[in-house]
Amino acid sequence: MEYPLSPAALPRALLADPRLDKALQRRDFGAVFALAHEAADISYNKIAEACGLKAERVGKLARGDGAVTTLAAIERIADGLRIPGRHLGLAARPWESRTSASPARMEHDDGDDRMKRRNLLRGALAAGLTGAGAAALTAARQDLDSALTDQPTADLSYWESTAERYGYGYNGKAPTKVLSDLVLDFDDMKPLFTASQTVKSRTRLCHVTAQMAGMTAIVLHDLGDHREAHAWFHTARRAAGESGDAGLHAWALAREAMVPLNFGAPAAAADLADRSRHLAGGQPSAAAALACAVAARAYAAQGNRDAALTAVAEAEQLMDHLTPQQAADTWFGYPEQKHHVHLSQALTILGESKRAYATQSRALELSRSPSLMTRALISIDRASCLAHDGEPEEAARVAAQAFGELPPAYRTGLTRTRALALYRTIRTAPGAGQLRDVLEASAA
Repeated sequence: MEYPLSPAALPRALLADPRLDKALQRRDFGAVFALAHEAADISYNKIAEACGLKAERVGKLARGDGAVTTLAAIERIADGLRIPGRHLGLAARPWESRTSASPARMEHDDGDDRMKRRNLLRGALAAGLTGAGAAALTAARQDLDSALTDQPTADLSYWESTAERYGYGYNGKAPTKVLSDLVLDFDDMKPLFTASQTVKSRTRLCHVTAQMAGMTAIVLHDLGDHREAHAWFHTARRAAGESGDAGLHAWALAREAMVPLNFGAPAAAADLADRSRHLAGGQPSAAAALACAVAARAYAAQGNRDAALTAVAEAEQLMDHLTPQQAADTWFGYPEQKHHVHLSQALTILGESKRAYATQSRALELSRSPSLMTRALISIDRASCLAHDGEPEEAARVAAQAFGELPPAYRTGLTRTRALALYRTIRTAPGAGQLRDVLEASAA
C-alpha cells in the first residue's frame, strides 16, 4: 500500500537534532511543534492539518499550554510529522517499511531542500533587494503569472487560511522574513495550477493568489522596491480580475496607488486611487475608504486643495459606515487607526496642523501597541506639522528620535523616504543636523 506524502514531514536534519530527541523522549509535543516551526519553517496550520489537530491547539501547545496524552493523538502526530515509532516508544509505523528510495525518503529530502531554499532566500533578501534576492522575486512572480493560465486542482482551504494569517501584518517579524515566507509559499502553491479543476475552485484559487500577491507587493513597497511592488500588484490585479471579485480588485488598485504616492509620483497615485474608487462603487467598503484616503493624500501632494479636502470628507463618511469586518485591523481591512494615519498625511501636507495633530493622537490612542513602522510614520508626520508651524528644531528632534529608534530592518524604504523628505525641507534650519546624522548612520 502506498502512503501519501505528508505536508508537515520533519526533515532528516531535524530528526537528528538532540533537542528534538529530548522532546520526543518526554513526549513534549509542544516543544516538537515549536522546533518544527522554528527550525524547519513548518507552519502551525500545516502541522494541525497533518496531525488532525486544530491550529489553535497546536499554537497553544507550542507555547507550553497543555499536553498530548492519548495514544490515538500521539500516533496521529507520529504519522503526520513522519516521526519513526521508535522515537516515541511505538511500534514501527506502516509507512516506515518503505525502502530508502521510497516517497518517505524523498519526502525528507524535499524537506531538507526546502529548508536550504528558505535559508538562501532569506540571506539574499537580508542583503538587499538586488542580485539573487531580486532574481528570486522575479522568478516567483513570473511563475505565478504563467500559472494563472493553467487549471488548478486541490483543496484550497489551507491556502485560504494561510492568506488570512498573513493578512494580520508583520506581527513583529522583519519585512524581509515575511517576504521570504510569502515567496516560498508561492513556490508550494505551484502544484495547485497543474490539473483540471471546477470553476468554483478556480475562482477560489485566483482569489487567494490575488491576496497573497498583493501582500507581497505591500512588503516590497515598505522595503522601498517600488518597481517590483508595481509588478506584484499587477499580478494581484490580474488574479483578482479573474476571480470576479471587484472589491478585491479595487483593494489592489488602492494599495498600488500608495507606491507612487510614497515615492514621488502623486499624479500617478491619484489616477490609480480614482480607478479604485470607480471600481469600488458608491457602497461603503474597506477598498472604497482606502481609495478616498489615498486620493486625498495624492491631491494634497499635487497642491489640489479642494479635491483633497473633498476626498478627506468622503473617506470620513465611508469610515462611519463600515462594518466591523470591513474595519478589521488587517491588510485587507480599513481600521480606524489606519484611517487616521492616512488623514494625518493629507492634513499635514495641506497645512491643517490642528486637525493633523488630532488625527495623529487618535491613531496612537486606538492601539496600545501600534506597529513599529506605524508609530514611526505618525511621529514623522507630527514632525512635519511642527516644521510647518515654525518649529524646525523640534521637528528634527522628533523625527530623529522616531527614525533612530527603529530596528535596522525598518530603517529603509518608506520610513527613510518620509524622514529624508522632511530633512530636505528643514536642512538649513538649526538642529537639522541631528536628523541628518541618523539618516547617514542608517545608510552606512
